[in-house]
Amino acid sequence: MFSQTLLKIISAIPGSVEASLTIRPEGINRGKTLHGGAICSITDTMGSLALSSTGLHSSGVSTDIGATFVRAAGKEGDTIKILSTVLSKGRSLGFTKVELRDSSNRVVAFGHHTKFIGRSSNPELDVRFSSDGESVVAGSEK
Repeated sequence: MFSQTLLKIISAIPGSVEASLTIRPEGINRGKTLHGGAICSITDTMGSLALSSTGLHSSGVSTDIGATFVRAAGKEGDTIKILSTVLSKGRSLGFTKVELRDSSNRVVAFGHHTKFIGRSSNPELDVRFSSDGESVVAGSEK
């Protein structure tokens, strides 16, 4: 996928992942700006990464996803920053928000991603991290 091959992770702590992406030709639309479909793919990927950062071995399956486009998200060669955050994680559902900002730190788009996280395929592989994300406090780092 577009976003999965071009994202650069800047930081990750439990429940929050920050990344950047430099816009490439395959991600632009006819207006020569970042395509809305790419923004939705970024929302999907980054929402999943935020949930995974909480220690889930499997980030589940999408039940709802959406994006709001605030302004043109940049042209080829521009770099955007992306912050994804877990809003809530229950037994069955995980809710995330994803925010995309341009080089001037203006919001260019934001998205939401809800995932069904119940019945993990391998719950014995789930881990729990310290609040700073630096160490595993339960589970295994396999």
